[in-house]
Amino acid sequence: MNDLMAPVSPSIDRPPEAVAAEASVPDDSPEPLERLEARLCELAGHLTAATCQFLLLVADFDKREGWGDWEMPSCAAWLSWKCQIAPGTAREQVRVARSVVEYPLIRREFAAGRLSYAKVRALTRIVTPETETDLVEMATPMTAGQLERFAQAHRRVSEADHERPRPARKLTWSPAGDLDYKLGAVLPAEAAAVVFQALRAARHDLEHPHDDHDHSDVPAESRQGLLSRRDTESGTSFTGPVPPPAEMEPAENLADALVQICADYLCAKASTAENPDTYQVLIHAGVRAVTGAEPAGSGQADAEPAPGAVQPTVPKQARVSAETLPFWHPAHPDRCHLDDGPAISPATLALIGCNATISTMIHDLSGAVIDVGRRTRKIPPALRRALRERDRGRCQYPGCDSRRTDAHHIRHWANGGHTNLANLISVCGRHHRLVHDKNHIITAAGTGFAFYTREGSPIPSCPQLPHGPGDVTTAHHARITATTINPPNSGEHLNLSLAIWIAFANARTQAARREAAETAVG
Repeated sequence: MNDLMAPVSPSIDRPPEAVAAEASVPDDSPEPLERLEARLCELAGHLTAATCQFLLLVADFDKREGWGDWEMPSCAAWLSWKCQIAPGTAREQVRVARSVVEYPLIRREFAAGRLSYAKVRALTRIVTPETETDLVEMATPMTAGQLERFAQAHRRVSEADHERPRPARKLTWSPAGDLDYKLGAVLPAEAAAVVFQALRAARHDLEHPHDDHDHSDVPAESRQGLLSRRDTESGTSFTGPVPPPAEMEPAENLADALVQICADYLCAKASTAENPDTYQVLIHAGVRAVTGAEPAGSGQADAEPAPGAVQPTVPKQARVSAETLPFWHPAHPDRCHLDDGPAISPATLALIGCNATISTMIHDLSGAVIDVGRRTRKIPPALRRALRERDRGRCQYPGCDSRRTDAHHIRHWANGGHTNLANLISVCGRHHRLVHDKNHIITAAGTGFAFYTREGSPIPSCPQLPHGPGDVTTAHHARITATTINPPNSGEHLNLSLAIWIAFANARTQAARREAAETAVG
């Protein structure tokens, strides 16, 4: 009985062809997690060693100013254009590349795959030739996140040791919901006092727009009496035994005052500027968003004709309505948004439109701006708005995304070029000079422009990256295993205060030893 219940070997009583066919079927079972984890760690080590080689090449390219041959302002700009790296990432990589060359121990550990790029990036912010050895030893067992915290704390302590710390100045903003933004500022005390005084003065102007708060034409006695009466009404006493309470400004009032200060500045500049658009907040709005009415010929094709009227025959496929266009389309009648910004409500648009300058700009069904048709050398404001709309307010030169742009005549006006939309292009100041100095050729290409050198060689807007060997393990000479990127004791709890104390204690000890050695030699 037991023999009958035993499993039968697959090779018994089966033709060899069937056994071979079954063996050739690929195994769809998942890879064991242990093996998958080891492969991930090993590949991370290879990527680290290859990144080191990449940054060493970047440092050499930057030192020899190879980016200058491409008329780029910096090595970071060349990396962003030629290697398709984000501008901020490119600047950080150039900084790290320059530091890696200067510190041999960091370079050696980085090239061996034992210090990741994240760790090297943090170390290069705080390392000095005297502290390199100690910092690398301390950084090895830390995780990348722990080392980032350590580097931030190290910088704070270093700045605190200076006699006069660098004044904090920072302005940040971030979205707060779909339609709002949150602003934050860090300023020195004296600069903050100026801002607060301006906000309070602007708040007073908003609450009493017709009040002559300077009282320049009122005698001193009357002005003193006016201020005393206001103090009495508000319960404020500067001579009593108890100091007056601190005046707390409502947040809404100060926010309105901040907007008013900025608006007054822009209005004053726009009234005298040659190009007022630089100091104006632009809003793009369709016909229906502004007037609430249907645009001509867009949505009433199915209405009943008047009695006796002749209704033209229009094929259904030729009819175009607002609903057939995407909402972001320039010709959409419901379009309503800030220039290069989020949408705004029709109510907000109506409020702003009461005191705003309204300019008409007509788009065709493809979204292109219809030519303004001006032929003057000086570009009028309406044409500048059309140019900004078409070029999205950005420099059109390959690899550049600057917002500070000039209007360039593709065919110079001295050579018969007209000042119209078809003959204008937005370029930043640097590339504007470059186009004139190098006699670059610009031609229309589909929905954009194509740039060529004087000899006719194209300047690609986004160069294709060359095909490499496809195996990152061949990009370096380090011996990488699954444990290379993970040093012993990595990831243990970090006592940040103790680590900072040890780092600065070691630095003081080494400084004392160098001083003693120099004294002994002297």
